Order: sequence, then C-alpha cells, then structure tokens
Amino acid sequence: MDDNSHLRVVLVDDEPLAIERLETLCGRIADVEVVGKADHGEAALEVIAQTSPDLVLLDLTMPGLDGIEVAKRLARQPQPPAIIFVTAHESFAVEAFDLDAVDYVLKPVAAERLERAIARALAKRGEVSDVSDGRWLQELWVPHRSELVRVSVSDVRRIDAERDYVRLYVGDKTYLLLQTIAGLEEKLDPDAFIRIHRSTILRKSHIAGLRHDGLGVWSVELEDGETLRIGRTFLPNVKAMAGR
Repeated sequence: MDDNSHLRVVLVDDEPLAIERLETLCGRIADVEVVGKADHGEAALEVIAQTSPDLVLLDLTMPGLDGIEVAKRLARQPQPPAIIFVTAHESFAVEAFDLDAVDYVLKPVAAERLERAIARALAKRGEVSDVSDGRWLQELWVPHRSELVRVSVSDVRRIDAERDYVRLYVGDKTYLLLQTIAGLEEKLDPDAFIRIHRSTILRKSHIAGLRHDGLGVWSVELEDGETLRIGRTFLPNVKAMAGR
C-alpha cells in the first residue's frame, strides 16, 4: 500500500471465538482493515495469496500446518507480509526466534496490547532493513508478567543455565527463557559472545580481563568487578579470545 498509515490485515486462528475477538478489536483501531480470515494454515496461505495483506495476525499453534510453518513459507516470498504471532502459550517454539515477527501477543488478547503491536507493525514499515546475513539471532521474545517482551540480543550481557531454562541478564533486569544454553549458543554470533563454562555465556565486551588463580584455574573478570570461573573445557577458547 502507498499509504503507510493503513494496514490490510488477515486473521488466522483455528478458534472461531479468537477470530471474532481479533476482528472486533481490529475494528476499533483506526486505519486497520481486515481483508481476510482463515482457520488453519493451508487456508491462511490461500487467503494471503489472494488478498496480499500488509499484516497477518497468526495463531502459533494450530493442527496441521502451524503458525511457525506458515511464517516460514511466507518468509520465502519476495515481499512477505508482516507477522504478529498470537498465542496462548508463554513457552512457544524455539523456531519462532528465527522468524522476523513484529510482535508476540498473548491470549486473551487485550485491546491496548494489540494496539501497541499494530503500532509497532506500522513503525516497522518505515524502517530500513538491516544488512545482515541472518545467520545469528538478533532478538528474543521472553515471557514477563502477562506479556511476551522483545529483548534485543545486543542488550544481553550474560546468559546462565538454570535446568531447562536460561536466565538472560539485560541491564538491571533478568528474564527466564525455556531454552537450553547449548541450543541458544548455536544461534549467537561467536564474534559477540563466548561460552566460559557449561552454565555461562558472556558478551565479550562485558569481559574486563582474565585472572590466573593458580594450578591451571582461570577466572574472567567482568566490568562490574564480578569474577566467574572458566570451565576447563572452555579455557582454550577464552585464552584464544584474549590472544594468549
């Protein structure tokens, strides 16, 4: 659309009441036009092909073709629509991190939360695309209170493993995310992050120095003065980072 203040939207959810709720809420938002609806993934792809919407409000979990697969197929298109995932689950598929979604909105969908997500979609239309090869994770969506919060990976300074979760340190806040530390490490840019222990990944720029504690034991000194022991398995990589 030439008018960047107007959004043509397709709604996708296998629950009729959820579709009805989204349609009602969209009807209250200026410059939002619902141009199509679908109750499963295959139908969604057909409706999207027919209507060429600017935005898709997409249920994450559906029988058959789920929201993740729909988003992956749309991403292959030359000019895919923006996507806002709508989900009832805080613990959503890790694969969703790799998709360039505008937002994630938890059910039951609150009017003001949907308005913020759609405002974000409008704002993103004016952004210049980041020139990146897309190999590394750029953002995470983490459950916080009653929302899913967007966390830029560039703001994460430390990651600690806590059983089946990882704890992300972002500024003066921390967030728990259902993900293994090994799985998350594979998605992080190794030029920016380094794993120093089986339970800890650090942003390299947060490391102030290394300290030899004797008997082959080394520690990392952080910018805030904290020291963390380096696991023997990871010591060679940490030393190589420091040119030792």
